[in-house]
Amino acid sequence: MKKKPTIALMYDFDKTLADQDMQNYTFIPNLGMTTDEFWSKVQSFRKKNYMESILGYMYYSMIACKEKGIPFTKEYLYSTGKDIKFYKGVTNWFDRINQYGESIGVNIEHYIISSGIKEIVDGCSIADKFKKIFACQYYYDEESGEAIWPKIAINYTQKTQYIFRVSKGAFDESDNNKVNEKMTDRVIPYRNMIYFGDGVTDIPCMTFVKKQGGTSIAVYTKGQKNKVTGLLLDDRVNYISPADYQEGSDLDQLVKCIIHQMQLQHTLILKQRQQRQRESKKNNG
Repeated sequence: MKKKPTIALMYDFDKTLADQDMQNYTFIPNLGMTTDEFWSKVQSFRKKNYMESILGYMYYSMIACKEKGIPFTKEYLYSTGKDIKFYKGVTNWFDRINQYGESIGVNIEHYIISSGIKEIVDGCSIADKFKKIFACQYYYDEESGEAIWPKIAINYTQKTQYIFRVSKGAFDESDNNKVNEKMTDRVIPYRNMIYFGDGVTDIPCMTFVKKQGGTSIAVYTKGQKNKVTGLLLDDRVNYISPADYQEGSDLDQLVKCIIHQMQLQHTLILKQRQQRQRESKKNNG
């Protein structure tokens, strides 16, 4: 067990860090649609074709771009990420939390676990703050460079496997062996995890992290507290908080308290192990 603990902060993206769905800023306006029109067409398309929701929106996005004459390439998707806007305080949140962790002897790592498009997230202003971004991805034709197939689709239940991957350090999504291997000493134990989400699609992750001894936080936009209150009352999350990431905010203070608690818990577990090892040696000597 390492003397300096690592704590993983794992985030959904849309309406957790960004204040809207990532497609709403540039991708949908470029199609000449309103956001309501686009998502309504996605719903109609997937229901007509009996498609799972994530695969449905991924495929319809390709069709819509083709009809508009927009090359559906990795570069194009990346370019639509630059206009994403975030909740207050998000852009400097990661450096501040890292500094706080360092001040109390904790290593902080940040991760995205999203059902959105990785190529869009990669193009946003905070992409370099994450150790790993887990999100949906396309396979691109080698000649044209255009997307032809979803190669990774992450729905709300599949998100939980990425918690396992973070815990085990199994970042290669094409490797199904390491993520399923039994590990007695994980890279990041579940008790050292904080998951941030905003609603129904995050319930499996929030519930899992909470049950495994970590901490789950549901964030909400001002005036929409009612959307997450049930998660707290139903014991699916540990806390709810306004999506305000500024220094000194309720969320800022809460997360620092949680990190400090995790650091103390790690210290006590380490001390207990050291005592047991020492006494075991005496008894066996």
